[in-house]
Amino acid sequence: MRVFHRRTGTSTRRAGTSTMAVLAAVALVGGLAGCSAHESRPTKTRAAATATATATAAPYTAPTTDAVAALPEARYNAVIAGLLPFRAKSVPKAMDTVDTIAADAPLYGSDRTTPVAKLAAKNFLGQDTVVVPVRVTGPWSLVLTPARQSLPSKDSGAPAQTSAWIRSDLLQETQQLQDHIVVDVGAQTVSIVDDSGATKQQFSAGVGANGTPTPTGIGYMEARYLDPAQDQTVYPIGLTSLHSSASDEPFGGSDGGLIGIHYQPTHSGAVSHGCVRLDGPSISALNALPLGTPVVMKG
Repeated sequence: MRVFHRRTGTSTRRAGTSTMAVLAAVALVGGLAGCSAHESRPTKTRAAATATATATAAPYTAPTTDAVAALPEARYNAVIAGLLPFRAKSVPKAMDTVDTIAADAPLYGSDRTTPVAKLAAKNFLGQDTVVVPVRVTGPWSLVLTPARQSLPSKDSGAPAQTSAWIRSDLLQETQQLQDHIVVDVGAQTVSIVDDSGATKQQFSAGVGANGTPTPTGIGYMEARYLDPAQDQTVYPIGLTSLHSSASDEPFGGSDGGLIGIHYQPTHSGAVSHGCVRLDGPSISALNALPLGTPVVMKG
């Protein structure tokens, strides 16, 4: 499912908005393609994960507001080479909270010295951007980003998910996560799994066809919205932070090959452009989970 549609033819852890507000946001950035007809984080939490902090690291100097403004935004359709690939095989223990940021924040690559991008405080719908940490090292947190590092057309190993370093004190925890979503591409199922690893619910699903397969990797639910242009007026589309690893734009448009989980009457078999198709009750069950919920896609 793509972000918007020009009509052409989910260890430990873990939703919609007002229709009018979302439709207004859709109107602002419409024309992209689809794939179907605050409290500060408690000190205790951070302190528990600081064992690998580097005592000799140079003092951190935050970039100016103007410098942050000049950075490319790590948004769903951006390609930023300085971001880091994220290829975890299981949900990290640190991936158990949803955070936000009060203002646009600089993101760093592996050197944590020169910012390579910014994470906007508001997402493309005008809502608070959800930020999901996957590792904490001293004053730094590794977070997942909505952007790509490279395109499949230029890099056959293009990662489906990217990450970047952010200063931990910029993160504001909003919610603890208890569950995560598991998309089993081979079995063509979607499951809600709790923090003990037990499956709470499981649904049959439609997945990517051979030429446009559903990517594998670990990401998170970054946004939900209704989109009449894609005939999605009842069940909000769930956008993951994962991107196609096989095609730059599996359905055309300019959404960066973003992978969604959405309602579709035909919701079984290898039938999509990479997105995950479900029936209405299944979508409603997933939409009861908070944004930021981890999404594990496995082959």
